[in-house]
Amino acid sequence: MAHFETYQEYHRIEDFEEDSPAGEEDLLVHVPESLKDSWHHIKNLDNFFTRIYHFHQKNGFACMMLSEFFELIQFLFVVTFTTFLVNCVEYDILFANRAVNHTGPGHSPLDRNKVTLPDAILPSQQCTQRIQDDSWIIFLLIMAAIFWVYRLVKVFCNLLSYWEIRQFYIKALKIRMDELCNFTWQEVQGRIISLQKEQQMCIHKKELTELDIYHRILRFKNYMVAMINKSVLPVHLQLPLLGNVVFLTQGLKYNFELILFWGPGSLFQNKWNLHPKYKRSGNRLELAQQLSRVILLMGLANLLLCPFILVWQVLYAFFSYTEVIRREPGSLGARRWSLYGRLYLRHFNELNHELHGRLGRGYKPTSKYMNSFTSPLLTVIAKNVAFFSGSVLAVLIALTVYDEDVLTVQHILTAITVLGVVITITRSFIPDEHLVWCPEQLLQCVLAHIHYMPDHWRGNAHTSETRDEVAQLFQYKAVFILEELLSPIVTPFILIFLLRNKSLEIIDFFRNFTVEVVGVGDICSFAQMDIRRHGNPAWMSEGQTEASMYQQAENGKTELSLMHFTIKNPRWQPPQESSVFISHLKEKVQHDAQGGPSTQLLLSEAPLCTSLQSNESGTGPDNLLASVLAHPILTASGLQARDHRFIRPSTAASAAASVLASLSTSQLPQGSRGRPHGLLPSSLHPEATMYHSDRTAVDSLSNSDSHIRSNALHSEFASAEMSLHAIYMHELHQQSSYPQRTSGHWQNPVPMRDLHTNTSFHAHGGHVSNLSTSSPAPLGGWAEVEEENLEDQEINLGSTPTHGTGSSC
Repeated sequence: MAHFETYQEYHRIEDFEEDSPAGEEDLLVHVPESLKDSWHHIKNLDNFFTRIYHFHQKNGFACMMLSEFFELIQFLFVVTFTTFLVNCVEYDILFANRAVNHTGPGHSPLDRNKVTLPDAILPSQQCTQRIQDDSWIIFLLIMAAIFWVYRLVKVFCNLLSYWEIRQFYIKALKIRMDELCNFTWQEVQGRIISLQKEQQMCIHKKELTELDIYHRILRFKNYMVAMINKSVLPVHLQLPLLGNVVFLTQGLKYNFELILFWGPGSLFQNKWNLHPKYKRSGNRLELAQQLSRVILLMGLANLLLCPFILVWQVLYAFFSYTEVIRREPGSLGARRWSLYGRLYLRHFNELNHELHGRLGRGYKPTSKYMNSFTSPLLTVIAKNVAFFSGSVLAVLIALTVYDEDVLTVQHILTAITVLGVVITITRSFIPDEHLVWCPEQLLQCVLAHIHYMPDHWRGNAHTSETRDEVAQLFQYKAVFILEELLSPIVTPFILIFLLRNKSLEIIDFFRNFTVEVVGVGDICSFAQMDIRRHGNPAWMSEGQTEASMYQQAENGKTELSLMHFTIKNPRWQPPQESSVFISHLKEKVQHDAQGGPSTQLLLSEAPLCTSLQSNESGTGPDNLLASVLAHPILTASGLQARDHRFIRPSTAASAAASVLASLSTSQLPQGSRGRPHGLLPSSLHPEATMYHSDRTAVDSLSNSDSHIRSNALHSEFASAEMSLHAIYMHELHQQSSYPQRTSGHWQNPVPMRDLHTNTSFHAHGGHVSNLSTSSPAPLGGWAEVEEENLEDQEINLGSTPTHGTGSSC
C-alpha cells in the first residue's frame, strides 16, 4: 500500500481479460455555447501537441509552408531534369565524338566545327518522341506523378492544419507571429499548461503537467530509445572482415516505425493505445508469428521497391553533394552524429531541440578526441602522396597561367580537379604537429555533454576499440552518405533475416514495458523515469529500486533522464520515489562537497582551465565546466593556486560536487517562490532576479552577462548543471562498481540509502586512476557477451589509431 498512492495515475499492463476502455474519440462531451470556437476537448492531443511543437521549432507558418512548397519543387525538378538528361541530350555531339558543321549564312568559317550547347540538345518533338517510345520511362514518370500528387494533397492538408495552429498561437496563447522566435519552448509549454485550466483540451485531467506534454509528443520516440537501450532492434551486424558494424539509416528507421507504430498491421490500434491483444501473455507466440509475417511482407515490399528507391537515393545524393564535394572535398571527412548515436545518447523525454543543443555542444570535444588518433604509417604515405600530387598540380596550374589554351587539352580540367581532391583528402590524414595527446581528458570532456559512456571506455580512451565505438556514434559524413545509398539494398535483408527473429522479443517488450497513464494513454514505462521499477542499483538507486536485470535501463538511463528532465523543467513535481532519489542525491552531493575544492578556487582557475580545454566560448557556464574537468589534472601536477599553496589532489567528482552544492544553496529573495528540488540555483528561475550573494562563484559569472535574457541564462546554466551531474554520477558509478580499481585517496562511497544515518561521512580528495572492466559489454547493449574488436574499415578509412605525433599530457 505504500507505493499505491504514488502510482495511482498509471498501472502496468498485465493479462487483461477484457479489452481496454474506449479511447478518447468515443467520448461524448457537452461543450458550452461560449466554447464552440475554442480548443475544448481536442480528440487527438498527440497530433495537436506535436504540431504546436513543430510550429515553434520551424519558426512559424510562413517558414513551414515555404519549406514544403520548395520540397515539391525539388522533387519536380529532380524528375524533370533527370528525364531531360536521359532523353533530350545528344552526348556524341556534346563529347565531340561526332562532328557538327554549321553551314548557315550567319556562321563564320572558323566556328563551323565549334560545338555549342544548343547543338547537343535535341528538338522538342524528337525529345518527346524518345520519351513516348520508352515504356520504362513512362512507367517511372507515372509513379513519380502519383507520388507528387500525394505530396501535393498532403501539403494542402498541412496548410489547413498549421493555419489552425497559427490561430491557436495568436488567440489562445496570445503569441504574435512576429514574436514567436523570442519565446522558448518552455515558455510556450507553460502557456499551454495554464490554458488547460481555462479550456479543457484534455478532459481526463484538470491540469496538464510538462511530462504529459512530453509523453504526447515523444510517445513513439521513447519506445525507440528504450529498444535501442535494451538492444531489441537489430542494428548491430557482424560482417566478414569488418567485424561489428552498426547500421541504422533513415530508411531502416522508417520501416521500424512503420511496422511497430503506425503502419498496416502495427501494434498500436490508434496513435495512443496499444492493441488490447498485445497486452495479454497467453497468445504471445501466435502474435509473434503474426508480427513475423508482417515483417516478411514489409521486407518483400522493400525488396520489390529497391530499384526505384535506389535510383532516387543516387539521384538525390548526386544533386545534393556533388557541388559541395567539388568546392570542399574535405567536407566528406567531417563528422556528424549518426542516427544510432542520436537514439543511443538520447534521454527519455528529450525533445529534438534539447538533443540537438546538447550534441551540438559536444561536437568540438568529440571531434578533437577522434582527430587525436593518427596512424604513423598513413601519415608518411599521405605526406608523400600530397607532395607528388601537389607537384603535378602546380605544373598544370603554371601552364594554364602561361597559356589558357592548355585548358582545351582533353581531360586537363579533370586532372586538376582530381588532384585537388586527392590533396585535400591526404592532408586530412596528416596530424597537427602541435597536437597534445590527452585521450582520457578529452573523453571526460565528451562525457560532460553526451552524458552516456560505457564502463569499459574508462581507462581505455587511448585504445582503437574505444575509438571505433565512439565512431559508431560520431561517423564520417562520407560513411553516412554511403550507408544511405546502401540502405535500399540492405534494409530488406535486415527485415527478413534479422528483425523477424526478434518478433517474440518485441512482443514481450511491448507487453512488459507498456503502461497506461490517465489522460495520456499507453506509453513506454521507461518514459515514466520510475526509479522503483526501472532504476539500476549501480547508479545510486540501490535500496530504492525493485527492478530485475531485465527491467533495469542500461547505462543509468533512468537516473540520468530523470535528472535531465527535472533540470529542464524546474516547475515539474516528480513522483514520490523520484523526489526521494533527487533528495538523496542532493544529500550525497553535500557530503562529497565537504572534501572538494572551494567554488572560489575553481572560479580562479577558470581562465587557465578554459585555455587547457581549448574552449573558444567564454561564457560563465563553459568556464566553470572546464574548471571542473581540468581541476584534478592541475592539482595532481602540483600547480599552485592563487594563495601560493599546493592543493590537495582531488577528482572531477569532488569538484563537480562542490559546484553543485554551491548552486543548490543559492536562495531567492524573501517572498519569492523557491524551486522545490534546488537542482538549479533559484535565482536562475525566470521569476527571479540575478544572483544576490557575491560570495558564490556563479555570481561573478552571471554579472558579466547581465544583458542576456533570464531564459537564455537559465538554459546555459541548466545545460552546465546537467553536465556536472553526468560527470558526478559516472564517477560515483565507477567507484561503486569497481572500488578495487580506484585510487587510494578515495574511500568507499556511502550508499544512497544510508546517507540519512551516516552523518560522519566526509569525502577525501583523490585522483581517480584509469578504470576499466575485464569484460566490456557491447556498446548500447546489456548482453553478457564480450564484444569483438571493431575493425570497420569504412569508418576508419584505413587508419589504425595509435598515439599522436605531438606531445602527451
